[in-house]
Amino acid sequence: MPEHADYRLALADYIATVARPVDKFGHQPRLYALTRSIGAGHDYNDDVVCAASWLHDLGVFIGQRPEDSEALAQWNHVPYAMEHAPSILQRLGFPADSIPAVVEAIRTHQPHGQPTTMEGVILRDADILEQLGAIGILRTVSKVGRDTRFPTFTEAVAALRRTLEVLPGQLRLDSSRALAEPKIRAMRALLDAVESEHQGFLC
Repeated sequence: MPEHADYRLALADYIATVARPVDKFGHQPRLYALTRSIGAGHDYNDDVVCAASWLHDLGVFIGQRPEDSEALAQWNHVPYAMEHAPSILQRLGFPADSIPAVVEAIRTHQPHGQPTTMEGVILRDADILEQLGAIGILRTVSKVGRDTRFPTFTEAVAALRRTLEVLPGQLRLDSSRALAEPKIRAMRALLDAVESEHQGFLC
């Protein structure tokens, strides 16, 4: 059993209660599993990465983010997660001296972020990998019609093409690049199939 197992179980239970819509929940355990694969052989604090994996997207959940569509379009979920993560971690028994490192990893977890720690690099690479491959496709397409960014499949496919063009080159670690290779092939195959099948009526 990992050190601090109680807080880990409590974090998973907490996120399970607030992750809405319910499909948002799968991202966190998948992300943490990816960090373990990416981080193998590197010197880093796994408690910090685990906590940041579970809490980095707190501000994207319904009930945590704005309900108004205009406010939501301008919403930045990262400061929200940075603000609320410390009190959650304190309540769940996370080591207090590691909380600033969790907040710092959350701060830089998006592709445009510039991580200052190995924990941040690992989290950011894992979050990029979650946007690639079959999982990345499912996560994007499931938002069609319920996310202001993707009113139709046309916008979702355009976003997937941008993801494929831009994100692989932003990975920092060799271990992440190796994990990305089959994901890139899967995404490219799907986009090629869409291009050959849509008959000019993707919608």
